[in-house]
Amino acid sequence: MSRIPVPRSGRPVAVLALAAGLLGLLAAPPGAPTPSPRTSPVAAVAENTATVFYWTKTKNWTAHHLHYAPDGGSWTTVPGVAMEPACTDWVKKTVSLGTAAGLQATFNNGSGTWDNNGGRNYALGTGNITVKDGVVAHSDPCADTTPSPAAGATVYYSTEALGWSTANIHYQPAGGAWTAVPGVGMQAACAGWWKREIDLGTAASLRAAFNNGNGTWDNNGGSDYTIGTGVSTVRNRVVTAHAADPCAATPPDTQAPTAPAGVTAAADGVSVLLSWDPATDDRGVTKYQVTRTGGSGGTVVTDVASTVYSDTGLAERTAYTYTVRAVDAAGNVSAASAPATATTGDRPATPATGKPLGTDPRKDPIYFVLTARFNDGDPSNDRGGSQHVKSGNAANDDPMFRGDFKGLIQKLDYVKGLGFSAIWVTPVVLNRSDYDYHGYHGWDFYKVDPRLESAGASYQDLIDAAHAKGMKIYQDVVYNHSSRWGARGLFVPTVYGVRDSQWSWYYDEKQPGFEYDGLTIDAKTGKSYYNGDLWSTAEPAGNTCVNWGKPTGGKSAEGYTVYNCQWPSPTSGMFPKELYHQCWIGNWEGEDSRSCWLHEDLADFNTENPTVQNYLIGAYDKYIDMGVDGFRVDTAVHIPRTTWNRRFLPAIQERVTQRHGAEAAKNFFVFGEVAAFVNDKWNRGSVNHSAQFYTWKERKEYDADDAKAALEMYDYEQQQGTGNQPTSTNAFLDGNSYHTPDHSRFSGMNVIDMRMHMNFGDAQNAFSNGKDSDDSYNDATYNVVYVDSHDYGPNKSSERYAGGTDAWAENMSLMWTFRGIPTLYYGSEIEFQKGKKIDCGPTCPLADTGRAYFGDHVAGSVTATDFSQVSSASGAVATTLQQPLVRHVQRLNQIRRAIPALQTGQYSTEGVTGGMAFKRRYTSGSTDSFALVTVSGGASFTGVPNGTYTDAVTGDVRTVTGGTLSVAAPGKGNLRVYVLNGPGRIGTAGPYLK
Repeated sequence: MSRIPVPRSGRPVAVLALAAGLLGLLAAPPGAPTPSPRTSPVAAVAENTATVFYWTKTKNWTAHHLHYAPDGGSWTTVPGVAMEPACTDWVKKTVSLGTAAGLQATFNNGSGTWDNNGGRNYALGTGNITVKDGVVAHSDPCADTTPSPAAGATVYYSTEALGWSTANIHYQPAGGAWTAVPGVGMQAACAGWWKREIDLGTAASLRAAFNNGNGTWDNNGGSDYTIGTGVSTVRNRVVTAHAADPCAATPPDTQAPTAPAGVTAAADGVSVLLSWDPATDDRGVTKYQVTRTGGSGGTVVTDVASTVYSDTGLAERTAYTYTVRAVDAAGNVSAASAPATATTGDRPATPATGKPLGTDPRKDPIYFVLTARFNDGDPSNDRGGSQHVKSGNAANDDPMFRGDFKGLIQKLDYVKGLGFSAIWVTPVVLNRSDYDYHGYHGWDFYKVDPRLESAGASYQDLIDAAHAKGMKIYQDVVYNHSSRWGARGLFVPTVYGVRDSQWSWYYDEKQPGFEYDGLTIDAKTGKSYYNGDLWSTAEPAGNTCVNWGKPTGGKSAEGYTVYNCQWPSPTSGMFPKELYHQCWIGNWEGEDSRSCWLHEDLADFNTENPTVQNYLIGAYDKYIDMGVDGFRVDTAVHIPRTTWNRRFLPAIQERVTQRHGAEAAKNFFVFGEVAAFVNDKWNRGSVNHSAQFYTWKERKEYDADDAKAALEMYDYEQQQGTGNQPTSTNAFLDGNSYHTPDHSRFSGMNVIDMRMHMNFGDAQNAFSNGKDSDDSYNDATYNVVYVDSHDYGPNKSSERYAGGTDAWAENMSLMWTFRGIPTLYYGSEIEFQKGKKIDCGPTCPLADTGRAYFGDHVAGSVTATDFSQVSSASGAVATTLQQPLVRHVQRLNQIRRAIPALQTGQYSTEGVTGGMAFKRRYTSGSTDSFALVTVSGGASFTGVPNGTYTDAVTGDVRTVTGGTLSVAAPGKGNLRVYVLNGPGRIGTAGPYLK
């Protein structure tokens, strides 16, 4: 949703919390006892201590702190005491316990990332104690460590792209101290390369940064470089371990590659998909030449970077013949392959108007746009609203309603060129509030907001245009609340506050025959299309508002007297209780969060009332009939699961089945926002308010009355607790085998992966937290995964993500290969508005926020020939398409689209070592796709099927005969995807995938 307010009342929280915004994290329970001072002398005794060893290998932390409290004593000040290096992969800290028999402990990186044992803290004793991946033991892991023989590192550093005239290496052996700035000088090795040999002693690696001696540094984007023993090269921020000497003389290459084998051609309509086995070469193949003959086009030769080529736009019912040649870096060309022939069929019809595409939603990466802020195709429907001047938008000539469906239609090729095949649009219904451009203040749920539509660019036109390009439309929907002005067709109060001489500029008097539509200006006043008919100079007949017209004692920002009933509220008596709830939320994890208003301008529906249910079901049936492909459900947690499972979700399924068939209903994608801002598996222990809870059907029968049923469910599930909730293996491999998932207990609602979202300040944390929850979802492969959105950044940050380009690339590499559906908030592909406050309401210009207008960056023309493929672009959009993260996400989409395991596969980390490494598989009919993935770091995979594995990123081929495949670290943001019997390298090398 657009806005989640701060709770109105305090409540106890447990375990660890930082003032910087991490909820659910308080180091010691309130009221912990403090030991009394001793008043009598005691005999000297040996100091009572604990030496705590902490395992670091699975953390990507640069510092480690121990935050602790001796039993019965006080906690240290956050973040605690710094730990010191102990031995390889271990840090330690010895602490005095006084007379305590143990301590409570947590660990953190000093920057807000915590290990608090899943919310329980660690209970430790005395002596030597180890904490390794959540397991506590009593030992000294460094006691038997035998010093390794002295090791050395030879580091080559390339300044070819930097233009430096000298180079220094500033380094720190693992467990040792940094050299003095600027480090030690490197020796010129050959053109563009500098060299330094370093004695590491017993260390197995070093951290390093490079500089030119005059203040210009390369510190790997703030992460430094990790370099091992032996020869390593560092070039364009990529570390290559065990590398060849880059300065060794290279003889000229005169040997041509082998001819490609195994060429196959398969026609699909008027397209032909060509694939072949990788050719071999003594130096490496750089590209392939595909030659096509047949049809009226004559001979066509196309350069291809991978071993897969899709030839599109061909003639109907025509035979085409293809041969393939391999080319190496020296230009040597192989002999032609054996020919392969395919005959095209009929040109497929474009998708029918008003019919969803109906394919598995896991195959479609999602691009999320605030329609009103994306691209303006029709300035005539722009509207600033009542806060246009006050907000500062007027000074920027930037009305809040600026983007529209026409602008989005114009840029569908931009979105497709990025590789996305689904677009999530903000709510489309007619809104009514002071700042309603984002769509979450619905007033007429049966009408599309005219500020978004134009002639030839209606909502139906957008759906049809997207479908014609093979792209889905997911519509954001709101069942929980209307605007504070009510919902037209259900209940709309006829009058609110006093319109006296102070407020006449703002509150228009009622105009007979005038009806608000958000767009039309009231002809009588000539200035308002917004408030229109809501206020009065005298108390109206039939008034139900308590204390109407009496001053509250408060003043507006302008200094005007504020009267009771000036604006709607749940306790004012303005709304009938059978249709709207009558209270404010007090406990955000309690049952009142489902039955009270969450904000003053969001009137909370009584969704357990059949009249309200029928109103909403009828409204959203309209958009199902128009052919949308799914619903993103706003504020889903604020409606009981019983109501979703009994009423709204079955109604969606029934309507889609009725209008579009059973297969479309099966793949109509519903994903809910179940907001939880803690890093625990269950939201502060409240199963009823945890995301995974909403993916399950009920486990028992409840009262036929929906309001009573909601209370019964809440009580029953709270008593069951977190330890007695259903679990699932639907996301997990059985060893290396895919198994048919069991969706018999699926509710019909999937969810946004809030836990990963909250931890994406660090990709490793997001990965660890994500997989920790996966057994409690019905099927986590359907989780929608994003880094930031129109509401929050990671760790409940109120700013758009600003972790840096490398970190963005790493986050994307994980999202596009791990289970779930990758989703990108508009503009993140160029780090748009990074670090900017996401939402400040009308108190600052939108141009200064994370919801700024994006159209200037996509101005010009762009044509996409396929997903991730742009044939032409001009103007500002051409510049945008050259940005590093754009190129990164384009290729990630290519790779994901070509490998079924990355789309719909189950996963496992069994037999896998490495920080972010896993294996995935999907098996169905003739499709058997098995992939080994590692992101940023190295990994080892044991017990995997023997066979030939090809990396989709580099084209590297490995033959596994003993069930083991080891992969060197590709570098931050990069990844390796080794596919059993895979298609070869997919796409071309970019700034990260190389």
